[in-house]
Amino acid sequence: MDDALMVAVIDGVPLPVLIVDGDERVLAANSPARRLFGEAPEGRPFVTILRQPVLGLALEAALRQGTSTRVRAQITGSGPEARGEIVAMVQAAPLPGGRAMLAFEDISALEHAEAMRRDFVANVSHELRTPLTALLGFIETLRGAARDDPAARERFLGIMEREAGRMNRLVGDLLSLSRVEAEERRRPTTRVDLAALVHSTLVTLRPQAEAAGVELIAEGMAGPVPVPADADQLTQVFHNLVENAVKYGGAGGEVRVGLTRLPYEPVLRGPAIQVSVVDRGEGIDAIHLPRLTERFYRVDSHRSREKGGTGLGLAIVKHIIARHRGRFRIESVKGEGSRFSVILPET
Repeated sequence: MDDALMVAVIDGVPLPVLIVDGDERVLAANSPARRLFGEAPEGRPFVTILRQPVLGLALEAALRQGTSTRVRAQITGSGPEARGEIVAMVQAAPLPGGRAMLAFEDISALEHAEAMRRDFVANVSHELRTPLTALLGFIETLRGAARDDPAARERFLGIMEREAGRMNRLVGDLLSLSRVEAEERRRPTTRVDLAALVHSTLVTLRPQAEAAGVELIAEGMAGPVPVPADADQLTQVFHNLVENAVKYGGAGGEVRVGLTRLPYEPVLRGPAIQVSVVDRGEGIDAIHLPRLTERFYRVDSHRSREKGGTGLGLAIVKHIIARHRGRFRIESVKGEGSRFSVILPET
């Protein structure tokens, strides 16, 4: 193939492609390869661009044996669009004239998604195994030593009820998360009174707050505040945030829920409504804040499980707000309390 034609052909390929000659020097590189490996790789020995032994063996097989090989390699690019280390599937194929072509397919996102899937399955399995193990143990005890002990039987049945409830909440949250993710690309269009949703949430949770010695204080909620929203999903968001504030931030004795209109929100590029849930509890260490919306991430695993948490609540909140094209902001200072803010576009 004419060299000019070869360059034109590979430049139309969306993947990074290198053509290497029999002396293992780069003959040609397309535009994606230049962005990944840097400008003017022509004439350079291939080993000065990529030193992985697995790639050297694949190139050797293509040049010497005429064998096409597909290998996985971790690559660190040096070009202007290189994103640090990536994972790539590299196809090394022989070409006429004793040359070889190497094409690089970035599979970093696929591997990351697969790792997330494995972690998710492992976490769900762990979360379910703990209460199931407890239930099986208590059932065995009730059939044996505690069969004729009414006090022990009542105590064990109470624990079993709590563990079964925990499993039920976990399954419910998993189903809720699945539904939210399935609908995330469809933004709600029905206009809903945000102030009424927040007020309803506070009425529902006030008995729980009073039992915990926490005062719920509503601020800035005069009059209807219509926004395009899914009423059920936003009720779930506010219920989750206020309940968390009562459970984990109630040490300060109060939780303030405020609703404010923002004339212009830079990220949303327009007017917005902000709902803030503020507690005066012990706060959250800054190291935890970026990870709070990850599935099953807990600041204090033991305390969260004691209070019936599943580790999925804030992940669900994040996805619901993303569906509404809004923002979710978490601010906290250790020892001074926390603020969870939901910012939704007004139109």
